[in-house]
Parts: sequence; structure tokens; C-alpha cells
Amino acid sequence: MSRLRRAGARTFKALRVRNFRLYFLGQVVSVSGTWMQTVALGLLILSDQLHGNGFDVGAATALQYVPMLLFGTWGGVVADRVNKRNLLFVTQGAAGVLALVMAMLTGLHAITLWEVFLLATLLGVVNLLTNPTRQAFVSEMVGHELLPNAVSLNSVLMNSARVLGPAIGGVLIYTVGFAACFYVNAASYVAVIVALGLMRTAELLPIGRVTRAKGQVREGLHYVWSEPRLRNPLLAMAVVGTLAFNFTTTLPLLAEYTFHGGPGTYSMFTAAMGVGAVVGGLLVAHRSRPTPGMLGLIGLWFGAMMVLVAVLPTKSATAAALVFMGMGSIAFIATANATIQLTADPSMRGRVMSLYAIAFLGSTPIGAPLMGWISDTTSPRVALAIGAAATLAASVRLARGRMRRVAHHAHEAPAGHAASGTERTCLDPVGGEGPDAAAS
Repeated sequence: MSRLRRAGARTFKALRVRNFRLYFLGQVVSVSGTWMQTVALGLLILSDQLHGNGFDVGAATALQYVPMLLFGTWGGVVADRVNKRNLLFVTQGAAGVLALVMAMLTGLHAITLWEVFLLATLLGVVNLLTNPTRQAFVSEMVGHELLPNAVSLNSVLMNSARVLGPAIGGVLIYTVGFAACFYVNAASYVAVIVALGLMRTAELLPIGRVTRAKGQVREGLHYVWSEPRLRNPLLAMAVVGTLAFNFTTTLPLLAEYTFHGGPGTYSMFTAAMGVGAVVGGLLVAHRSRPTPGMLGLIGLWFGAMMVLVAVLPTKSATAAALVFMGMGSIAFIATANATIQLTADPSMRGRVMSLYAIAFLGSTPIGAPLMGWISDTTSPRVALAIGAAATLAASVRLARGRMRRVAHHAHEAPAGHAASGTERTCLDPVGGEGPDAAAS
């Protein structure tokens, strides 16, 4: 039992920090509401109320990220310049108002596709500021040492909500209608605002704000490009984000057109992926030291599971495979996020994380309509297979570097003996690429 307690303490150690614990609880409520809205929005577009198709679902998803794609680096500059907690008060309130407007228009049967697209774009403007600010704020709550654990737990949170949100959303759609999901999402933002308000500001670890100056966007871009340990994971994430992480487009189409299901099938698929993501996030929180090489190995697993999902013939088999794909997806996200945050200079973290947000989410305006169009013209299976191929290709280079280092170390180390502490330090500095990274 003591071993279980130690394992639990290690896995959830960032939750010992009161401010992060408050943030975590508020986000559980809010992100569950967001997933209810995600499920409802995709199915609303495909319903008899709006008569949309796969491209329309992809377009609505894409428009939420167009502002980030175009102006994401400016969002990072703002995050570096201002008080992050205060900015989150503003952005979360604005997101709640937009969800309320969507709920009222849907409930009155006055919603049109163009209004869906407009509200999606306005939400994208809010997310332009929210994403880099929220990412950088985690380090201010927990500090450098607990950051990898906090990032992994935050990923677990997001995907626990992926299970809870669609499950509740599917019931609400069946029993009450689409508008209920949007109303619940609007109310859920109150939880985040309350959590932010209850934080002890004296216990935060704020990074000195960057003074306004010319060329700060360009400075951030140059910094990232000149540092391979930032550049390579970001390039991999850009490829995977564009062509693979479009599940809000591909999964409803897979449920609707491939398996001839509806909200129940989509909710089952989303929940199955979420269950796997929770497990994957907990494993990363407990065991992994984030490195680019580990990111490559996880990417290979993730891509292989996407191939499996793309070819399985039945709903039940597909749902089972989505559990394992979910494990890979969240492990990839959490490892990339923590690797980049630990490598970035604190004064650059907002700008670096804005580039991460562009690579992961800002690429959606390109990838989501493309995957929707491919699904319409061929099948959702083909769209998933293309995403899988992109993930495997992007991950090979990162994984190859790690495997070369492991092989080199194994060749040099005496048979049957572990490397000394000095050798480990040289091969595996903080966030490094040593062979111990997977087990630490």
C-alpha cells in the first residue's frame, strides 16, 4: 500500500500546490463544458437544422483558429507583457458570453451557418490570447521543477473532460436539444473565474514582464529557429497538428458516414479516445522526463494507432483502438508541451508557447477543412490514414536521434553495468536525451 501511495504522490505532486489545485478544478468544469459544445456544434451543423456537410464541420473548426494562425505570435507578446492571471479573467469571461449567444440563437432556432462561422471566429480571437497565456501561467503556479508533472496533469484534465463532456452532451442532445450544451458551456466558465479569484497571488511565481519594444515578435521567431531543441519539436508539432489532430472533424464524420451512427456513436468514440488519453497522461505524469527523442517514439506509437483506427471494420473495434490512440495523442501533446516549456527562456516563454499554439491549434484552419474535404471526396478512413502517415514521418527523425544516442551509450558502457552518475549528467542534462529519460 505504501508503494501505491508513493506512486500516487509522484503522479499527482503538482496538485499539492494550492493555486494549481484551484486552477485544475476550475478547468475540469470548464473544459467539460467546452467538449459538450464541441460535440453539439459538429452534430448541429450536420443536423436537419443547418444541413451542413463535412467541409462545413471542418470550416467551423478551422475558423476558431484562423486568428491564432494569422496573429498568434502577437498573442504571445501580449502574454509576455501583461499579468497573466488578470488577462485570463478577461478572456474566460468573453468566451462565456460567446457560448451564451450561441445557446440563445440555437434555442430560438434562429442560428444559421454564417452565424456559427462568425461566433467561431470571435472565439478564435479570444483563444489567440488565452492559449499562450494559459500555457505560460502554469509555470507561474508550480515553478520549474513541477512543470512537467503539471503539464501532464493538465493534459489528463483536458481528456478527463473529453470523457465527461461528450457523455453528458450526448444525453443533453437526445433529451433537451443542442442549445442545452451551449448553455452549460457558458455557465462552466464561471468555475474558472471563481478559481482564478480564489488564488493566493503571493504564492504565484511571476516572471518579470517584458517591456514593450520594437521587434519582439521577430526576436521570438529568431530565438526559436536558432535553438534546435525548440525548432525540431515545433516543426514536428506543426506537421502533426495540421494533418492529424483534426478529430473534431474526422470523428463525427467517421461516426456519421462510415458507421452510419449519430450523437451516440460520436460520443462513444470521443469518450473512448478520452479514456485512453487520461491513462496516457497519467503515465507521462508518473514516469516520463520530456525530451525530443521521447517525443519521436511517442509519435511513432500515435501514428501506428491512427493507422489501426483507419482500417478497423466495426464500431466496437474502432472504439477499442481509439483508447490506445488517445494514449498516444495525449502523451505526444504533453511531452511536446513540457519539452518546449522547459527549454524556453522564461522571458520568451509566452512567445514560444504562442508558436506552439500556432503549430498545434493554429494549423487547424488548414488541416480541418482539408480533412473534411478529403472525407467528403473519399472517406473519413482515408483522412485518418493521411494523418497517420504525417505523424509517422514527422516522428521518425526525432526518434532516430534518440535511438542513435541509446545505441552509442550501450556500446560504450561496460556490459551489465549502468552508466555512472557523471556519465548520466553528460548524456542526460535537464530535459536531455539520455537513455534514462523514459524511465525517470
